Amino acid sequence: MPLAGLIDHFDARLAGCASHAELALLLGDALRELGFDYFALLHHASLGAGGAALIRIDNYPPAWAAELAASPLADDPVHLACGRTSIGFRWERLDGLIALTHRHRDILARSARHGLGSGFTVPANVPGEPLGSCSFAVRRGRALPVGTLLCAELIGAHAFGAARRIGGYATAGGRPHLSRRERECLRLVALGKTDWEIARVLGIAEETVRQYVKRARAAYDVATRTQLVVHGLRDAWIGFGDAIPPNGGMG
Repeated sequence: MPLAGLIDHFDARLAGCASHAELALLLGDALRELGFDYFALLHHASLGAGGAALIRIDNYPPAWAAELAASPLADDPVHLACGRTSIGFRWERLDGLIALTHRHRDILARSARHGLGSGFTVPANVPGEPLGSCSFAVRRGRALPVGTLLCAELIGAHAFGAARRIGGYATAGGRPHLSRRERECLRLVALGKTDWEIARVLGIAEETVRQYVKRARAAYDVATRTQLVVHGLRDAWIGFGDAIPPNGGMG
């Protein structure tokens, strides 16, 4: 099937998927058309303590899936690399995204011993949700189908979106509401400003700033400004560019 037709066909069937089992069958069909042998669509945290609400769909060799689940989460180089980019990447280019350690290389070597060869991973990082990805891989000894990688990226991203929908993530309650002033104060708190400094920047009273920050902390039920900033980053009220300006200064 032509790649454009494959994407259209996949999207049409994706809309009717009502379970992760159905999605797994659909992904299996798509990856064969794309020239891959294995896929893994998952929240990275599912490879540990796990949890019923976490997404994990894969057809990896069972022995490798079990070994991967038993490995410390922070050691997986593919998952670490997902935090460094927003686009799909080939596994042989991991060293351009992270500093590969001996432990990372050992994990890649072990995956090869279980039959996995080259792979391609699409990050799926949604603010306020566990980090995830959709990976496609070939058997050891086979060449990566480079001509289908863009198509694989689209299919991986759409498949993860469907998994979120099926799992209820797309309709979850979401982040608490913060007013415009509370968001302005949060951004300045992230920059390390004191209440007095924030008051000067915004042209309001210091006590008013204190109340805005207090209400923002109450919305998240946190006790400290640091916790507030962490929640603000997670829920995308602020970005790392707000907390860490490009010039490294405090603004």
